Amino acid sequence: MVKTKVTEIGSMVEAFAEEKLIILFGPEATAELRDICVIHEFEEKPQDALKVGGLIKFGSQEYKIAAVGSQANANFEELGHISIYFRDEIGEILPGAIIISPSSYPETVEIGEVIEFL
Repeated sequence: MVKTKVTEIGSMVEAFAEEKLIILFGPEATAELRDICVIHEFEEKPQDALKVGGLIKFGSQEYKIAAVGSQANANFEELGHISIYFRDEIGEILPGAIIISPSSYPETVEIGEVIEFL
């Protein structure tokens, strides 16, 4: 299990709710990226945490990983970066992205919240 804590929420993160997308990035994100990202810090560095069939919890909301892009684990481990798409069909997947379902976007993502990867 991997836990990470939300430390900052970019000013444009809410704009991505319509697209059902959350972009996570570690604390070393550049100023330009911080506007569009949820910045977080791992309790301990993940290792191969993103697997099809795995679970992600945003607070009490639980999601199942349906697809993992070819670079998703490497980017997540090195930079804390991953693009999370909330959708029920897999379709095309970008290398640094994962697709999770159900497609319902989290009600809230708040500073101090813990996101769990199970």
